[in-house]
Amino acid sequence: MAPTELRDSLTQQPFEPFRLVLSDGATYDIRHPDLLWVGQRAAYVGLTGQAGSTFFERSVKVDLLHVTQIVPIGAESIT
Repeated sequence: MAPTELRDSLTQQPFEPFRLVLSDGATYDIRHPDLLWVGQRAAYVGLTGQAGSTFFERSVKVDLLHVTQIVPIGAESIT
């Protein structure tokens, strides 16, 4: 996925939470724009310990080549 496409999802106003779907089937929910940092080839997902928190406890590096979909959270199915 292009970094600009991912960044556009973060800067959408109002922000709409979304799920990153990776090529291995892993998913990461992005519920706040402060919990995803987008670089040229990779992104870092901030993982919180509590629902609704915007402070991360740890992070996961995701290669943008493996991001296959951005799905709005609450969508009925992932295609």
